Amino acid sequence: MKSMSEGFVARLASGVATTCLCWRLRRRDGVELGVCDHDGEVIWQGLAYAPGAALDAGRFVSRAGFAPGRAAAEGALSSELITQSDLAAGVWDGTRVDVYRVDWQEPEDGVHVWSGFLSEITHGEAGFSAELVSLKAELERPVGRVYSRRCDAVLGDARCGLSGVDGLSCDKRFATCRDTYSNAENFRGFPHMPGADFVLAGPAANGSDGGKR
Repeated sequence: MKSMSEGFVARLASGVATTCLCWRLRRRDGVELGVCDHDGEVIWQGLAYAPGAALDAGRFVSRAGFAPGRAAAEGALSSELITQSDLAAGVWDGTRVDVYRVDWQEPEDGVHVWSGFLSEITHGEAGFSAELVSLKAELERPVGRVYSRRCDAVLGDARCGLSGVDGLSCDKRFATCRDTYSNAENFRGFPHMPGADFVLAGPAANGSDGGKR
């Protein structure tokens, strides 16, 4: 339930045209800034939202359940806050976005509209566009390791521990790691995990076997 003052609710119901969208952007490096689609600066919840960012918001979609909602944004690169060089360097990838509808004549009145992350940013000479995904997308982020017989390290990386392997390849099997590269101690898989035959096997024919099959 979004909390709004009675006066703000009444103004919205009357079709007031003094509201704007305010975008609060928090990058992964901790940098935070605000931009808005109004022609003057708006102060909302202690943060100054700069005008003229030329952001054009698409429709914000929220879905029931755990499916992540989506939105879209487009903007010109005339703003010094969001530069093409930073976009190209990936500085804005994964930025947290909170969007508010604020009355710029009564900036103490506003309502939270949407939260999510910048995703799939593309840029060109005319400007940039970005897909946005809701906070539910975090539920799809892999956590921990995959339980697999094969190694999940990349040949030559820090987890693999080998050096001087440029141009070589690895099939991720334990036997290859042990016999070809003599690197069994750094194998990042689970070669002794039970297979399908073990899982599907029934009880031993002669009763309890002490946990053996």
